[in-house]
Amino acid sequence: MIVNESISETDLLTREKILRDYRLASESRQASLLGRREVMGGRAKFGIFGDGKELPQLAAATAFRRGDFRSGYYRDQTFVAATGQLTWTEFFAQLYAHTDVEADPHSAGRQMNGHYATRWLDEAGQWRTQTEFYNSVSDIAPTAGQLPRALGLAYASKLYRQNPDLHTRMQFSRQGNEIVFGTIGDASTSQGMFWETMNAAGVLQVPLLMSVWDDGYGISVPIEYQTTKASISKALAGFQRDEKDKGFEILTVMAWDYTALIETYQKAARICREEHVPVLVHVQQVTQPQGHSTSGSHERYKSKDRLTWEKEHDCNRQFRLWILENGYATPDELDRIEREAAQVVKQAKQDAWGAYVASMKGDFDEAMTLLQQAIESSANAGAIAALREQLRQTHTPLRRDAVAAVRKALRHLRGENSPARQGLLAWVERNKLENEDRFSSHLYSPYASSPMNVAAVPAEYGAESPVVDAYQLMQRYFDSLFSRDARVLAMGEDVGQIGDVNQGFAGLQDKFGKLRITDTGIRETTIVGQGIGLAMRGLRPIVEIQYFDYIFYALATLTDDLATLRYRTKSGQIAPVIVRTRGHRLEGIWHSGSPMGAMLNSLRGLHVLVPRNMTQAAGFYNTLMQGDDPALVIEPLNGYRLKERLPENLDTMCVPLGVPQILREGTDVTIVTYGSMCRVVLEAAEQLQSFGISIEVIDVQSLLPFDIHHSIIESVKKTNRVLFADEDFPGGASAYMMQKVVEEQNAYRWLDSAPRTLTAQAHRPAYGSDGDYFSKPGAEDVFDAVYEMMREAEPARFPELY
Repeated sequence: MIVNESISETDLLTREKILRDYRLASESRQASLLGRREVMGGRAKFGIFGDGKELPQLAAATAFRRGDFRSGYYRDQTFVAATGQLTWTEFFAQLYAHTDVEADPHSAGRQMNGHYATRWLDEAGQWRTQTEFYNSVSDIAPTAGQLPRALGLAYASKLYRQNPDLHTRMQFSRQGNEIVFGTIGDASTSQGMFWETMNAAGVLQVPLLMSVWDDGYGISVPIEYQTTKASISKALAGFQRDEKDKGFEILTVMAWDYTALIETYQKAARICREEHVPVLVHVQQVTQPQGHSTSGSHERYKSKDRLTWEKEHDCNRQFRLWILENGYATPDELDRIEREAAQVVKQAKQDAWGAYVASMKGDFDEAMTLLQQAIESSANAGAIAALREQLRQTHTPLRRDAVAAVRKALRHLRGENSPARQGLLAWVERNKLENEDRFSSHLYSPYASSPMNVAAVPAEYGAESPVVDAYQLMQRYFDSLFSRDARVLAMGEDVGQIGDVNQGFAGLQDKFGKLRITDTGIRETTIVGQGIGLAMRGLRPIVEIQYFDYIFYALATLTDDLATLRYRTKSGQIAPVIVRTRGHRLEGIWHSGSPMGAMLNSLRGLHVLVPRNMTQAAGFYNTLMQGDDPALVIEPLNGYRLKERLPENLDTMCVPLGVPQILREGTDVTIVTYGSMCRVVLEAAEQLQSFGISIEVIDVQSLLPFDIHHSIIESVKKTNRVLFADEDFPGGASAYMMQKVVEEQNAYRWLDSAPRTLTAQAHRPAYGSDGDYFSKPGAEDVFDAVYEMMREAEPARFPELY
């Protein structure tokens, strides 16, 4: 592969460079053509390629330097190859879903082709030096989903340049000299993420170089249905900077014009790098020779005239004509380059396929041998022989084929105690562990740096420990945190000047400055994106979603990008951002939600923490800051004005993840809950005690992870009854907790009554105190639910209430 170092303008159009670019453009086109054939021939499941974009991506790569970042589009194969981040063997390994990280370092076979990533972590999970790499942030398929984090990556350069305390962090930045190359297809600019990102980039004035590859269609939908004025550069004209107002630079260029492309990208990169001004490069008249993907043909929706035009304006064809017209090479020389390119890619394909098949052959051969041994010793030899023969005849067997055959064979071997059966059982168990690593590992940090390894440090109090409003406790905590760690930043709506809506950052912007505690616009998606990008570049951001209900604005970015990042790169990339919000009880539909079930089902890959008070929250923040996983922390909204004792070890106390706490011991019923419901349940427990019912109250403290030591089962063994109570919708977090305890911890064995859940109503909470009372469970509801459980067991002692 060709690696484009920083090239002086006088060297940009040398014959050697031009022919290197032509060679790489030819190789990339061949990779696209052969990739499609591999899919159509059944060797791969799906293909989406970068044909038609070779020339503009080569020009963009010429301006790309070590330390820069690409936050891009799944058609950027030429860009990534030109910067030395992709070999064609890796290209095909990913197409085949080869699970060896050496074969596919971008995703270890976990992502479809076209999704590239630089491995930033070493084998121990420690950061490598980003400034030595041409960096690609792990691509994602959701359209425009790559842009929120691009804003954060570019914003990091601004902070590294303007904050002197960060100038020594050369592992991540050379004083903010890095720029971010965002790439996107034109149709995806209709997405809100694009508009929110571009607006925020203009406001923040960050070095984001945004390329729009405009091929005139969004699959079958023409640009006239996509974009005002059928042109994104025209639609964004109001963002153009001028002498009076800041904004961004807008440049347009044709995808087939080699010299103009290079000039455009050199200019765009210079503006971004030197001035820290965002630039939009609208690359027009892009073609797509093979259509959108292997799912269908573009001949279904493009006219013959359009197809003819695309063939004539193919960037590789135009590049060849330009080279010949300007005398840089002869037709024979270019023909030879094309033949050699085709051979290089063909060999890469063969090498990748051979390695992929070889990676499975050992397990396949062993399975065949073990099945044969079972045939020779089992009374059900005929059925097993049929399974073995079916497996033998499978064309290019996958791991699943061998595993399925062995598992089916074991059905016929049940009750037998032969060496063959034991061999097959051992084979299945070994494959289970190996495939767990291949397909289900690295959802969270497996390293010593995991927050799961942080030991508990209880809060300590002295005789003089004052009692303060809880918001003051948070303010003192953040003051301490920011004083001791220059990497920590906070941003969000109203976080800066007024110190957040509940005063947790009160006065801290004046103390630490606007670069560290920052107000933002009302734009939750890119607030989270800023945090992701900053965390990817070695900083420790705390980004605030003002109220928990607003998290849905950012949910796509949280679930598609942040939650899957470590998993989809097999720990090649991480972003340990903390998303801070507040929820549960207050007033009304939009400010008192507890949509925990939605979070649990969307955010696997984040820790979801639900502290009942601010002391617990501070302990969680200390734990997370020592780890390398992202997290969502939901503080109790109605707790900021309550009184709490101020711990003497506020800056060192740590609350462990996944460890519940018994708030009240009891013998009759276990109530499992969290967050603001803890106070409600404790109030009900007092009332129940006066009626002779003893309640054990357990605060789970964190939902992801949940009770890692299975301690709740010990309470159930004692009480033989369990109620799961929360403020979520029916079937949400309460059902999740029940599954974790009753099914995973086998609590059903110890129950004398059916397990129950107590939840909010199946609607958002109505406004007002009465709305809260009749929408969410209160102490009376907890009392009644527990009383009915006891009445079922002892009706004489507990007569009917209503």
